[in-house]
Amino acid sequence: MQRPESGVPSGSSVPPCESVRGLYYGLGYDRSLMITSDQFRRVMSNFATGITVVTTHDSNGQPCGLTVNSFTSVSLDPLLVLVCFDKKLSSLQAFKDSKWFGVSMLSKRQEDLSRLFAKRDSERPVTLYFQGRLGMPLLKNSLAVMECETLDIYPGGDHLIFLGEVKNAEVLQVEEPLLYFRGKYRTLDGD
Repeated sequence: MQRPESGVPSGSSVPPCESVRGLYYGLGYDRSLMITSDQFRRVMSNFATGITVVTTHDSNGQPCGLTVNSFTSVSLDPLLVLVCFDKKLSSLQAFKDSKWFGVSMLSKRQEDLSRLFAKRDSERPVTLYFQGRLGMPLLKNSLAVMECETLDIYPGGDHLIFLGEVKNAEVLQVEEPLLYFRGKYRTLDGD
């Protein structure tokens, strides 16, 4: 029989633990057996992700954005998505202040844009954008776009997790997506 609060067999001398990490230590696991950030990156590189560029307006009303693969749907009722931003991101304050963000899902023909938006403080011509129905800057020629209102921001280690309610979403074209897998850009056809 197990203690419901910890999953530890009853009769064990190990006290209930508060967290998974605590459970490992409580059972006598050595800290050196814990996974490193490099190991975690290698493991996560085996999970193929789509590529998005997430955008907003800065305090001067200018578009700003970055390449993101830590984006996912959360709920259908209400329509929710999340995106994760590094706490060191130079444009983080713009995303916090705006309370809105746009998401552009990239096609296989937009690898150059993904690379451009992945560079810190790179020159991004305003001609790359179009204005969404709700005013968010979105990337032209994307597969699909969304405009989201930020509902909440949660701490997530060295990142912040933005929870957004989708207020507008459109499919712009039907084409192959741009993917990221094992540290490289990929497409569905294996390129």
